[in-house]
Amino acid sequence: MTAPIKTAGDAPEADAAASPAKKIEGRSLGRIAWTRFKRDKAAVVGGIVVILLILLAVLAKPIESVFGLDPDALHQDLLDADLGGLPLGDWGGMSWDHPLGVDPLQGRDLMTRVIEGSWVSLLVAFGATVLSNTIGTVLGIMAGYYGGWVDTLISRVMDVFLAFPLLLFAIAISTSLQGGAFGLHGLPLHIVVLIFVIGFFNWPYIGRIVRGQTISLREREFVYAARSLGARGPFILFRELLPNLVGPILVYSTLLIPTNILFEAGLSFLGVGIQPPQASWGGMLQDAIRYYQVDPQYMVVPGLAIFITVLAFNLLGDGLRDALDPKSN
Repeated sequence: MTAPIKTAGDAPEADAAASPAKKIEGRSLGRIAWTRFKRDKAAVVGGIVVILLILLAVLAKPIESVFGLDPDALHQDLLDADLGGLPLGDWGGMSWDHPLGVDPLQGRDLMTRVIEGSWVSLLVAFGATVLSNTIGTVLGIMAGYYGGWVDTLISRVMDVFLAFPLLLFAIAISTSLQGGAFGLHGLPLHIVVLIFVIGFFNWPYIGRIVRGQTISLREREFVYAARSLGARGPFILFRELLPNLVGPILVYSTLLIPTNILFEAGLSFLGVGIQPPQASWGGMLQDAIRYYQVDPQYMVVPGLAIFITVLAFNLLGDGLRDALDPKSN
């Protein structure tokens, strides 16, 4: 018997059969965006800082309870009466017990007050952002999809809101409601008023973004397909168009939150935001004005807290924008 003769053409087939087939793995849009985001080291650092800040704000009260911290506790023994109540020692009275020093005249621990002020600033910023995004998204998507008189009416309303002198209006409303309103008093009232003022008058910005994106999406094939299957307006708006607007809304939110933090700090700095004795970063800056020449540490600590927070959110927002919309590069 003669052995079968192998031809040259059989070799590739044998090798292909012997080697395992390589899997072609598909990647979702979310995974592609995550890969792009991880390449941006500044955005990753900003995201980590944002997560830590959120955890600090959420756990502020438990941290104070566990470690026995009291943002309103007075330490008069750490103040120099001969110098008008300035902290003893260098760098605003920094020590192991008070790593960031104490405030003049009352001797309250600055680190504890920064922690206490973090949840107030982030709560107002997140609440105002949610309110702005909700109103702006609903009205913007309606204006962009329906067009015609609906678009004209909503666009004119946006122009009216954008013409408001927001800062003066916020000061007027906050001042007029200091005594109490809607059954609320004190800190809950101040937080609700700030969320309403900042969020309600900022929605036209996200509204314009959503309107523009909706105009470009309403002519896409999936919208025509939904219409041909008998889908009505609300279904198309919130089941077909809205999921495709999550990216721009998310990016704008991360860029709006630091703006709201600055706005809340500015109102507290002017004395119409969060009122003492509740700690707030803007209120601490307002108190520090009297001492910035003799105790600059008191101004640096809350100012640095605002700076780090705003910078972290901006870095995160820029990274998300590049990851979700690579064409923006």
